Amino acid sequence: MKQLILVFIHGYSVSDLDTYGELPLRLKNEASARGLQIQIENIFLGRYISFSDDVKLEDVAKALEFAVQQQIPKDQHFVCITHSTGGPLARLWWHLYYQQTNRSCAMSHLIMLSPANFGSALAQLGKTRLSRVKSWFNGIEPGQGILNWLELGSSGSWELNKNWILNGEVPEKENKVFSFVITGQSIDRKLYDHVNSYTGEIGSDGVVRVCSANLNSTFIKLQQHAPTFENDVARADQLEIAHYQESSASAIRIVKNKSHSGNDMGIMRCVKKETDDHKNDELVQSIFECISVNNRDTYHELSAKFAQETVAVQAELKIETDGGLLNKTRYIHDRYAMVIFRVTDTEGNAISDFDLLLTAGNNDDPDQLPPGFFADRQRNSLNKNTLTYFFNYDLLIGTAEVKTKEGEVLRKKTEGIDALGLKLIAHPDKGFIRYLPCRIRASKELFQKALQANRTTLIEICLQRIVSDQVFRFEKTPEDKIAGDFKDVKPGNVII
Repeated sequence: MKQLILVFIHGYSVSDLDTYGELPLRLKNEASARGLQIQIENIFLGRYISFSDDVKLEDVAKALEFAVQQQIPKDQHFVCITHSTGGPLARLWWHLYYQQTNRSCAMSHLIMLSPANFGSALAQLGKTRLSRVKSWFNGIEPGQGILNWLELGSSGSWELNKNWILNGEVPEKENKVFSFVITGQSIDRKLYDHVNSYTGEIGSDGVVRVCSANLNSTFIKLQQHAPTFENDVARADQLEIAHYQESSASAIRIVKNKSHSGNDMGIMRCVKKETDDHKNDELVQSIFECISVNNRDTYHELSAKFAQETVAVQAELKIETDGGLLNKTRYIHDRYAMVIFRVTDTEGNAISDFDLLLTAGNNDDPDQLPPGFFADRQRNSLNKNTLTYFFNYDLLIGTAEVKTKEGEVLRKKTEGIDALGLKLIAHPDKGFIRYLPCRIRASKELFQKALQANRTTLIEICLQRIVSDQVFRFEKTPEDKIAGDFKDVKPGNVII
């Protein structure tokens, strides 16, 4: 019989351990039948402060490391099960105190339930408006410090996820931690907030988007060419892919009929302790399958199994019917993709004033983009050079006719695209310091690299910073007096 330590870490805006519901007890009750033995004293329920404005996610990670060193039995590994913000918290702790220092981690498995790995669209609402969103708020003031990290495109999220893609932990490493994502994509309509449509957003669980939970992700760096001159006019039309990298394959499982929170559908709260609670068998089974992984081969086998099951679940949940016979509403649950753009210049400066336009097709034309593909755009409130786009991936690639089992056509066949490009105009575009417009023409290569179903892509666009030679010049000193007004100097066309 295998001895097992379970450590649970809750999400954001929590002030009571009842947030874990009966999931810990359910796992304990089923353990013996699965060849595991979990004593109640070996279940640790984490608690942390998320409702103080001064507390940042890095502060919680530091306190988590102290708690692990002080309270978790020495020389024993543990399985960590997180919910929501607990996922990126555990990843940040793991990154800061183990990956960066090359220390062996006592955490053997990280099982994340609906993790906000790339943030949540709801976070930008801020404390005042979030207090009215019933699917997130529990009667306390949420902390702005952690909200800032959770906002889409935050600097903390960008750096953690970029590092994950470029240098992330993989099961092949010696000091490995096996990571898993289990999430839902269903909306608990009873928790829908009519003031905020994000709580009913297709492609999410009402709080976290599937592609924001998924650690399978991509980093692309687009670099603007050095300027050339035509008739003394500087041009730098082209962007090129300077770096492209996908993350190591990570296990993700979408489970049926699970939302982010709530007693009825919440991925953690709805689980009952009794083993005859068959409504949650799929979720519980998935958790135990994660726990059973003990080497890289079984990890990759489970990842492949999860991928197949996820395809089947998304196909089964394609059509949602809500309401009764007289007020029936149909929802089409397409697959989505998220792209986070960050614009900087060659000196590392953030560029916050820019116009970004997507193009498609052989004509490199924005009018060739399919109708309805664009779902949402958010500019990060603190890092204004960062924009997050949310796309209906299925509409982008084109879909077959969608109809109910009874034959009712909900959507006719749609035509998609297979080539994507972008144009960028940054400001200032005149003066002593300026930027030149540029583009990357629509291509299959960019489309396939930048967009994949259920995934997030980080795209860093680096523009040439254009400096006029008139920013600094030497002037010869006259023989009779020192004078020379240069307040009306023009930038000219000479650049350095």
